[in-house]
Amino acid sequence: MKNKKLIFYIAILAILAIFSLFIFRKKINTYSKTMYYLGTVNEVTLYTKSNEKKANEILSNCESIVKDIDNKMNPSTLSSDIYKINENAGKSYTKVSQDTFNVIKTALHFSDLSNGHFDISVGSLVQLWNIGNEKARVPEQSEINSVLSTINYKYIILDEKNTSIMLKNKGTKIDLGGIAKGYAADKVVKYLEDQKIEGAIVNLGGNIYTLGTKDGKNKFNIGVQDPTKPRGNAIGSITTTNNSVVTSGIYERYIEKEGKIYHHILSPQTGSPVENELSSVTIITNNSMNCDALSTTAFSLGTKEGLKLIESLPNTEAIFITKDKEIYLTHGIKDSFHLKDSTFTIKN
Repeated sequence: MKNKKLIFYIAILAILAIFSLFIFRKKINTYSKTMYYLGTVNEVTLYTKSNEKKANEILSNCESIVKDIDNKMNPSTLSSDIYKINENAGKSYTKVSQDTFNVIKTALHFSDLSNGHFDISVGSLVQLWNIGNEKARVPEQSEINSVLSTINYKYIILDEKNTSIMLKNKGTKIDLGGIAKGYAADKVVKYLEDQKIEGAIVNLGGNIYTLGTKDGKNKFNIGVQDPTKPRGNAIGSITTTNNSVVTSGIYERYIEKEGKIYHHILSPQTGSPVENELSSVTIITNNSMNCDALSTTAFSLGTKEGLKLIESLPNTEAIFITKDKEIYLTHGIKDSFHLKDSTFTIKN
């Protein structure tokens, strides 16, 4: 009899324990903040058990991180590190923040890796074309020729001891548009990890980083943009988490003249938009700054050489989409990429 009573009490306690889990388990809520920095619209979305006050405090701090990077790396901001470096070109070293120094040092690594296809010394060329701004135009070839001699990443000299940068050539200008958003995303994600956030999507102008989960169990599905249609149209999706997903393509920032499209990915060699068979390249890896630089690099290299480069890098995957709607995947992404549009064909 005593044993029966003991079993009964144990069963009641077990039921109460399970019931209390449902009662006291906190619901995961969604909080989001939209902001404009680094020349683009940014959005941070949290999936968290934190209350609204705490979530809004975290989102506000995320904005401060992105704003700080913008203040340091926007070449149009008179007080920024990049503006000062460009102003001192050919004259003297400029003392910069550790953030700016880290980004420039990483950019030079990717310049070496890509044999100059990725080059942040294209500032004068970017200003000349001005694609993405109201005053965008197709410059004359003579204008392009006049700035080509200023472009060479080897003109950028680092003084590690004093955290200083110098441009050897007076006409050389740095532009971090191909890497700064990725660095900012990494800093935001590091902060969110420190805050023990259950899940988040950091989207800095299309530079996406997924962290954790949105519901406590499932990975994120991130759409792969259809390069033949406006943003928001996907040809498929990637299942991923704790990774960055960054795309470079010809479909969004461009100008048109006499029926010809001029996109924003400029070649340091020709001074004009890169011309090859590709319409977009998407990179997936756990470092958004690397993603940012590699998407431009792989696009500029083209399908064959781009695939070769990405396959040589650890924990890095890519999706190449050609103008003929052919898709080429690195080996590690094949199981997590889901094609939904039958007008596109996976070729490898």
